[in-house]
Order: sequence, then structure tokens, then C-alpha cells
Amino acid sequence: MTCPRCAHDTIDTVTTSPVPGVWDILQCVRCLYMWRTTEPDRRTRREAYPVEFRMTPADIETAPEVPVVPPLLYGRNEPNRPSRTAS
Repeated sequence: MTCPRCAHDTIDTVTTSPVPGVWDILQCVRCLYMWRTTEPDRRTRREAYPVEFRMTPADIETAPEVPVVPPLLYGRNEPNRPSRTAS
């Protein structure tokens, strides 16, 4: 198996379906792309992966940074919403 995005051949299984054999979530160890095995070919097969999103080893090496995940925004009635203290 190769990564659809960078064509690297080392892929880890991150997790599997609670129902055996239904799906796996895989991750490339080089570019960190993740996908579920039940996704369409354009997400799971290198030949069908969009050319404009493919990466080379040079692209990965010269990437300025991995984007930071923004902080979670809480909506109304969120059970895990931090409490606000009056100032």
C-alpha cells in the first residue's frame, strides 16, 4: 500500500472499526495524510488522487510549517463549554 498523497510506502493503521473488517483509518508516516479505507478512490488511491494535491518529498521537506489547529469554538448549550467567570 502507498500513500495517495505522497506515494510513500510506510502506512500505519491508526484505528479500526468497532465492527471487525468494516473500515480502518490509515496514516502515512511521511506526510501525515490520513484516510478511512471506505473513502472513494480519489482519497485512497494514488492514481485517482487529485494531481494538484499530491506531494513530493521535496514539497514536504520545504513546507514552511504544519498549520496549527485553531482553538475550538463553543456554541450555545455545549455540555463541555468552559464556565465563564464574571469580571
